[in-house]
Amino acid sequence: MDDAARFAYHGAMIGFLLKKTFYDAWDNMLRLVLLNLGFIVSVPIPILLPGLIPITAVSMLVAVLGIIWCFVYLSAAALSLKAVSDYGSFGFSDFFANIKAGWKAGAAMGVFALFFFPVPYAFPAAYAAEAAAYAVPAEESLRLVPLVGVIMLFYLNMESIWGFLLAAVIFWAFFLALVSFQFFFAIRARLDTKLKKIFKKCFIIFFDNPGFAFFCFLHTVATMALSVFLALLLPGPAGALLFLDEALRLRLLKYDWLEANPPEGPSVRRRAIPWDAILIEEREKTGTRTIKGFIFPWKD
Repeated sequence: MDDAARFAYHGAMIGFLLKKTFYDAWDNMLRLVLLNLGFIVSVPIPILLPGLIPITAVSMLVAVLGIIWCFVYLSAAALSLKAVSDYGSFGFSDFFANIKAGWKAGAAMGVFALFFFPVPYAFPAAYAAEAAAYAVPAEESLRLVPLVGVIMLFYLNMESIWGFLLAAVIFWAFFLALVSFQFFFAIRARLDTKLKKIFKKCFIIFFDNPGFAFFCFLHTVATMALSVFLALLLPGPAGALLFLDEALRLRLLKYDWLEANPPEGPSVRRRAIPWDAILIEEREKTGTRTIKGFIFPWKD
């Protein structure tokens, strides 16, 4: 099969993914708003509350616990939104049960997120330009920098080719981890509960579907950028989690098809996935709607 045909099949999957996510988000708009409100209430805990505590050790502890709580909340939200992807719904009791079920995964991802949380860093005079780039009021050259940035700056301060290479390795390693771990909560909801296997499957999904993973990452960035104009109420973090769960759910159909249709003999070419055939049942369940159907669904 030529590249044009492959692109057509892949485009069919992407188009249906966007369509299904929009339909499910529209039908569950109130649930998304409520989930986003809970997250909006949680975010000030690690950002604002530590500044009100005069004891440094306690302030840092509150910040760390606040970050971990935010990700426990996202884990519970992802587990709840799985029901929406599966053409169902969820209630308050389901969400609170999912907090208990998903707190370990949320805490693990919260620890990883600490690498992106700003910490005080004193820039040397040689890096005055870098210091000026962080417009955060602080004493002299002290600025708040993401922890991963502190690690990179440490190697850059070595002022050698090895330091530069190590900084580059750190940057790309964390970037690839970030793109891979975007599926973390969806994998926890759909595939496994053991942390080691969840992390492993994040990388498997990424390296087997790099283009798809980057598309999902860009979609998440665009979703969160759009959400800023709507005060994070819509689509917000819940909308991003819903899309990622929908994406993983549909992508897993590829592996079901490959298992049911093993290759005949050895082949080195990557097999084209017949998404049009695979998505027939999903399209029937999702259906199509008119503008009138969106606004007045009871009249259809």
